[in-house]
Amino acid sequence: MRQPPAIDGFGGGGFRVAGVWRPGSLLIVADEPRAWRPATIAEVALEDFQPVLSLHAGTVEFVLLGTGPRQTLPSAAIREGLRRAGVGLEFMATEAAARLHNVLASEGRLFATALIAV
Repeated sequence: MRQPPAIDGFGGGGFRVAGVWRPGSLLIVADEPRAWRPATIAEVALEDFQPVLSLHAGTVEFVLLGTGPRQTLPSAAIREGLRRAGVGLEFMATEAAARLHNVLASEGRLFATALIAV
């Protein structure tokens, strides 16, 4: 049974996840929060999604990507690489993505969350 962690808060350069402050950008894969390298959407590369891409097919239907303070179109390489791997991509400003994470998690959706810290 899935037990995705809730994102309790964000801002100040990090996130509060299940009551624990995590500075910097955040990746939640297989219900496990972890630090994520990129600090801006311009720094995000397809390789940053390797923890998602290495999962068995069907484990993750899509990535919820928080692009920072504003919604920004991810690079074509990211969009195409995820598409080739059979993983969808939903992107929006980090604030909206952090809120949507909790809704999707409560619905039991199969997704990964990648959020640029704001």
